[in-house]
Amino acid sequence: MDVQRKLEILADAAKYDASCASSGTEKRDSSDGKGLGSTAPGMGICHSYAPDGRCISLLKVLLTNACNYDCLYCVNRTSSNVPRARFTVDEVVKLTIDFYRRNYIEGLFLSSGIIRSADYTMEQVVSVARKLREEHHFRGYIHLKTIPEADDALIAEAGKYADRLSINIEMPEENSLAKFAPEKDVRAIRRTMGRLRLRLDEAKENVRTATKTKPPRFAPAGQSTQMIIGADAASDKTILDTSANLYGSYRLKRVYYSAFSPIPDASRALPLVSPPLIREHRLYQADWLMRFYGFDAGEIVDETKGMLSLDIDPKLAWALRHRERFPLDIATASREDLLRVPGFGTKAVDRIIATRRLTSIRLADLVRLHVPQKKALPFIVLSDHRPSPHLLDGAGLAERFKPKATQLGFGF
Repeated sequence: MDVQRKLEILADAAKYDASCASSGTEKRDSSDGKGLGSTAPGMGICHSYAPDGRCISLLKVLLTNACNYDCLYCVNRTSSNVPRARFTVDEVVKLTIDFYRRNYIEGLFLSSGIIRSADYTMEQVVSVARKLREEHHFRGYIHLKTIPEADDALIAEAGKYADRLSINIEMPEENSLAKFAPEKDVRAIRRTMGRLRLRLDEAKENVRTATKTKPPRFAPAGQSTQMIIGADAASDKTILDTSANLYGSYRLKRVYYSAFSPIPDASRALPLVSPPLIREHRLYQADWLMRFYGFDAGEIVDETKGMLSLDIDPKLAWALRHRERFPLDIATASREDLLRVPGFGTKAVDRIIATRRLTSIRLADLVRLHVPQKKALPFIVLSDHRPSPHLLDGAGLAERFKPKATQLGFGF
């Protein structure tokens, strides 16, 4: 099988993994004429930026889509009737370098099905990163999937070469993983996450205390994980509780949510249709609230329903459930309270706090901050605006924010 056909198969097989990001790493480039590639920290999913401003993607492939495991939700499970392919280590290295030189990519996201054993698979994945770094002096972004049962020495070596490591938790609940992927052990997954956290903490401490000698690097962009949404009956509250536990226990950089996608020859235990993509979107919004806005997992979801609203975003839904806390006086409110105002982002809040030290905040100031007024005004008091008490207490306030029903056309 030629390399192009392998690439078609293995790039397509990799698309189901959502935990692909190029953010949070240390800054490197080859502007000194040495090595290849560059990174720019703080960017988004599957893309990075070169020093000259080019937006370039990560090459996202599997080393092989053959797998010893028979996870029901996975298109690459051992019983799946799909074309199989396997790259050699040198083929992935050559593809990465060739794609970089054509300005197609600036980094690599590499995962793999489990073949022979966890240690053998991990050694193959690490070999790709080792060759890129040591033989080709590749300085671009590398994200490696970690095999939970792999030897600790292999994981340590992976962290030496990779910017980010990730281990997929797969399912929100332990019993769901046992049902859909009985060969996987959630305790082994969490043990490996714990080992990674200890190594990351050690590397961070070494950087903090270093004097002259630069300490050895270990996955400077941290670790992440992914959960499949909609394959089991887990509620949004359960999913967010699991995410909060993962963030707190292992200091993950990201938890990714991947809406279940029906696969060929699927088990009857799986749903026939995907969950609505808006559910995945709402979970990301809720995740953002936990990480940057000071919300606890338990207060984001309505306890009586257990699910996030699909019609309105989680922060607005929370504000509507807690109207007694509004309207909020922008002139005196704390940063923590301002972050809970619908439509207020972290940058807008910081600029509001800086501005109010010098002058009062007016409607025109919100316009300049690009705050969505329709969403924010019912919940705030400004020097030239106060919402009507009837508006905030009215039963129809929630309906104002829901998307209007539209008449379906015939497509022509």
